[in-house]
Amino acid sequence: MASVFFTGPLIVFLIFVAPLWLFLHYRSKRKVGSGLSSEDYEMLRKLSEKANGLQSRVETLERILDEESPTWRRNYE
Repeated sequence: MASVFFTGPLIVFLIFVAPLWLFLHYRSKRKVGSGLSSEDYEMLRKLSEKANGLQSRVETLERILDEESPTWRRNYE
């Protein structure tokens, strides 16, 4: 009698839920593995430009500090 209670839901799970679950799982894996979308690529390009700008600002600030206080690096390195 107890096996009837487990067999029915198990059959329903194997016929309906498991294939749908596998299909959705591998579809999402394929979507992730396909690479960057155009929106993601554009955001990455903008962030890269911003990082380059910030890097040049840091280099400028370090150059100014080197001129005004040549020993400042010893305090921070």
